[in-house]
Amino acid sequence: MKFKKLMAVTASVVLSASLLTGCSSKKEESADKLSVGIVLGEGSINDQSFNQSTWEGLKKAEKDFGIHVKYLESKQESDYIQNIETLVDEDMDLIIGVGYQLKDSIKDAAGSYPDQKFALMDETYDKIPENVVPVTFKEQEAAYLAGIIAANMTQTKNVGFIGGLPAPGVVKYQYGFKYGVESANKDVKVSEQYANSFSDQAKGKSIAKQMYAGNVDLILSAAGDAGTGAIEAAKENNKLAIGADRDQSDLAPENVITSAIKKLNVASYDLAKELVEGKYKGGVEKVYGLKEGAVGMADNSDKHIPENVMKIVEKESEKIKNGEIKVPKNEVEYKKLTK
Repeated sequence: MKFKKLMAVTASVVLSASLLTGCSSKKEESADKLSVGIVLGEGSINDQSFNQSTWEGLKKAEKDFGIHVKYLESKQESDYIQNIETLVDEDMDLIIGVGYQLKDSIKDAAGSYPDQKFALMDETYDKIPENVVPVTFKEQEAAYLAGIIAANMTQTKNVGFIGGLPAPGVVKYQYGFKYGVESANKDVKVSEQYANSFSDQAKGKSIAKQMYAGNVDLILSAAGDAGTGAIEAAKENNKLAIGADRDQSDLAPENVITSAIKKLNVASYDLAKELVEGKYKGGVEKVYGLKEGAVGMADNSDKHIPENVMKIVEKESEKIKNGEIKVPKNEVEYKKLTK
């Protein structure tokens, strides 16, 4: 039991019987309602990407299970612990750190509050705390398929990748995409650049404009709000784009030909469902990939992508699922597979 809760119990013992009798039934009902709070790393809740997808899963859980959900945005690194402490003080049953930036803060909080349930999206630990569930994805598998598509759709044989920050999940997108492009057509060049931000839309747009001006005709952006800026550049320059994390075709229906999906909404929903069912199990990492149906290409991909290319994607997808193809998740694995 957390220290603050111990103090609350101690205080309640000395209350008079009349005060106990006067407690409202509404407050008791509120106390019985399970709650899940999320703390965001960089970016807004409406980033059209990573954060928004996580929140959508929790909102669905709220509707299905009648739980209470809440989010807190972080403007700077010092906000991480403060926001976690706020949710602890509000007695949230489960607190989820969204993004690799929360890794250290969640670990520190887990040590300070051993009876509090935590989860961490998109990152894990060498030694996982017993009250934390890390959730990771095989983004490289979806990115590989996106690379296959890019290599088949480019007219200039020049495609691009824009990352937000070099987080493990973004690096998986980068090298999975490169490997997919090169596996499909070794003559296609991949330009790569990081915005060093998940929130700077102007930076993402500027990088994309430079790439498009340099003969790149298709860009995959795994960059949160910065990626939204890159898609805006595709729209303004009549070029092609591939979204990331969630279906981003609504941002530019004629330019976003597909999206490399990472179903954070499925993961966050699953965490809430397990909490409700009493099946939360800390200390164990949850991994989602193609085989689990949690990464892949957007359902509406066939709107812009020819049938023959979609058939190639389907075949490659099956090969990944059955282990015939191993997709690199970082530079070390990429170099081993391409040397």
